[in-house]
Amino acid sequence: MVAAFRSVVGRVLAAALVVVSAVAWAADPAKVLHVSLPRAETGFDPAQASEIYSSTVIAAIMEPLLTFDYLARPVKLAPLTAEALPQVADAGRRYTFKLHEGIYFAPDPAFKGKRRELTAADYAYAIKRLVDPKNRSPNAFYVAGKIEGLDALVAKAKQNGDKFDYAARVSGLETPDRYTLRITLTHSDYTFPQVLALPALSAVAHEVVDAYGADLAAHPVGTGPYMLKEWVRASRMVLAASPTFRGFVWDFQPGDDPVDKTIAARMRGKRMPQIGTIDIRVMEEPQSSWLAFERSELDVLNLPGTFAPVALPHGKLSPALAAKGVYLSRILQPAINYTAFNMRDPVLGGFSKEKIALRRAITMTYDVDAEVDIIRKGQAVPLAMAIPPGVTGYEPRYRSNIRHDPDAANELLDRMGYRKGGDGFRRLPSGAPFTLRYASQTNATAREFDELWKKAMNTLGIRLAIEKGKLSDQIKEALACHHQMWTYGWIADYPDGDNFMQLLYGGNVGQSNVACYQSRTYDALYEQSRLLPDSPARNQLFEQMTRQFENDTPWRLGTATYQNTLVQPRVIGYKAHPVLLAEWIYVDIDTTR
Repeated sequence: MVAAFRSVVGRVLAAALVVVSAVAWAADPAKVLHVSLPRAETGFDPAQASEIYSSTVIAAIMEPLLTFDYLARPVKLAPLTAEALPQVADAGRRYTFKLHEGIYFAPDPAFKGKRRELTAADYAYAIKRLVDPKNRSPNAFYVAGKIEGLDALVAKAKQNGDKFDYAARVSGLETPDRYTLRITLTHSDYTFPQVLALPALSAVAHEVVDAYGADLAAHPVGTGPYMLKEWVRASRMVLAASPTFRGFVWDFQPGDDPVDKTIAARMRGKRMPQIGTIDIRVMEEPQSSWLAFERSELDVLNLPGTFAPVALPHGKLSPALAAKGVYLSRILQPAINYTAFNMRDPVLGGFSKEKIALRRAITMTYDVDAEVDIIRKGQAVPLAMAIPPGVTGYEPRYRSNIRHDPDAANELLDRMGYRKGGDGFRRLPSGAPFTLRYASQTNATAREFDELWKKAMNTLGIRLAIEKGKLSDQIKEALACHHQMWTYGWIADYPDGDNFMQLLYGGNVGQSNVACYQSRTYDALYEQSRLLPDSPARNQLFEQMTRQFENDTPWRLGTATYQNTLVQPRVIGYKAHPVLLAEWIYVDIDTTR
């Protein structure tokens, strides 16, 4: 995602994870990789994991049909459990996959001592689990409304007390034989193969779901290179190499980047994975992870912005780190940060002129440049579009109509009837006092956001209450449309603007649309855009959608941040990837260092 993406459907991949063997590959138990997560995980059920931290762990354990090439930039799709990229027919409506034979799930008591081979039915089952009303999956939007006959099955389940018939035939989800999966969509969708590379679309064995039920999130069982050996919630996860994983030969092709050439020279031909154990710690306080990396207790660290001036003075690796052999892998993340306003909230939501004016005034007063300087320590760029740089559909010439202008914001509120009372705070046009509620967490970065928002609201004369809580709980509140203001982020699931514009689609309320925004105009434009491949016509629709989003102001759009990954010298082959999770699978450790 460091450059515009071209269509990947049907492209032949030069480098692929092609070695599949009936003989399991044993990684080296002496090799242990120590990494950290900046937020707590929520669980490892692909149908329920709603944030990147859980998905990263899932990506090391479970496997979708496709993945992304480790070195290719722009990003390219690659087959994983599928033999090749899908056969495409009917103008992007029908996709046919052929699975490798002889791929097995990791051993688990759910299989009662038998080897369990991966089949096409396991992917069909995983897709159905996303839309099963009983699961209330936040990831249902990946497939809901897209697969022929699937919505009808969902509707029937709802009429029958949420009893979903997994055995029922779905015309758009066929398994003509044990290793063939044919998916027929309701409409052309050229981004759909990228969706099928996400952890949420990983194969799931029905025996595991039946065995663990409500405790499934603690028992991820997949065909991937690792198994969950230990889990202390919100604290530590230990992954051990799976004894049944087939292994693959590292054979990714470098481009012109000298760093890629060096990585390829050191890694090519190795049987993967090399590392026997991944030790993952949750470290929400930036100082904890920074000190752990300094003491060599962490091998890989996504540098917290707080320590960017120390580690990267003037944008370059500090002499002290360079002297230790530490190296830096840096990308502008294909991600956005934003503050969502609850469009169903009686004070802040709605489409009346007064409500739009209140949200517009708030967005005009919050200082994004101060966020870049103070919170991000210069390691971010302000956004004009909901599509970040480097993602298909991003338009660098686009200019937002919303500017940082506190004086104009105050004039707007005066004009729309939000008058100040004797206490200096504004009242609603009805004359009633009001206080806005901002959901926040307890870590250092969240506290800095609190201060910026307090400053902005004080400038407007609006009371602001900061409500502290856990991110996992706030995600649930947001999905239920119970929040009022909440700062959130979204990193690309797949490298296409559709993945960001869907965040505002009315059909995704309760899933990815945490602003609970529903606009007939926006929704109609979005529904047109998803029928088109990457093209100028689709880009024009994206720009129209962005203008409508600005007019309604369901968000205060923030920044795209740089990911500065520091890597200890003993780690071989690491390169930050824009969308691929669990890069640990593709690296090695020099045990002599």
